[in-house]
Amino acid sequence: MTSIQSDKQRLPLRSGKTWTEVRRVRGLIVAEMWKDLFEGEGVPTRLLPVPGDAETGEFALYGIMVPTEKFHVVEEILRKA
Repeated sequence: MTSIQSDKQRLPLRSGKTWTEVRRVRGLIVAEMWKDLFEGEGVPTRLLPVPGDAETGEFALYGIMVPTEKFHVVEEILRKA
């Protein structure tokens, strides 16, 4: 579970930064735990519901997004975990 998905998705968001999906997880609570981990290490993180998922709300599938320029930091965090 510590490996990053090989099919990273890069999305430009309104902030002008390019964001990379580092993980997809089921459930808002789990997604928020990952967000807290990354933000605790100084990596801005966004949670985006995955379009087309049959579930909604708390049990939806969420993509965990980090700025592309911080991706190497996330790799190091996951390597240590």
